[in-house]
Amino acid sequence: MKKKVILVQDNEDILNIMENVLDEEGFEVIPALTTKPIDDIERIDPDVVVIDDHIKGNVKGSEVVKNLKSDPQTEDFPAILTSTSKDLEKQAAACNADDYIEKPFDLDHMVDVVKKNA
Repeated sequence: MKKKVILVQDNEDILNIMENVLDEEGFEVIPALTTKPIDDIERIDPDVVVIDDHIKGNVKGSEVVKNLKSDPQTEDFPAILTSTSKDLEKQAAACNADDYIEKPFDLDHMVDVVKKNA
C-alpha cells in the first residue's frame, strides 16, 4: 500500500514538482495550496505532512504544525516544515516539527527527508 503525503506549498510550480517527484517515488500525494487537507487530516490519515511556512491565507505552516503537535488526536502525524527562511531549523524546533527542508532544495534530499519521516 502506498504511503500518503499531505503536501501544502505556497507556489503552484513547486507544489507540482514535489507532487510529481513524490508520486514517482511511490507515494500517494494529496497536494494543496491551502491548509484544507489539514482540516480532514484524521480522515485522510497521512503517513507524513509536508507544509510550507508561507502559505496563502492568514496562517503560517509553523502554526499549523504547532497545532497538530499539541492535539492528542494529531500529534503522532509526522510533520515536515519547508521554507526559504534562514532560521528554518529554529522555526521547525519551535513548532515541534519532526523535520525540515530548506528551499531551494535538492530533490533527492527532499525525497530522503520525506521517506525518513513517512
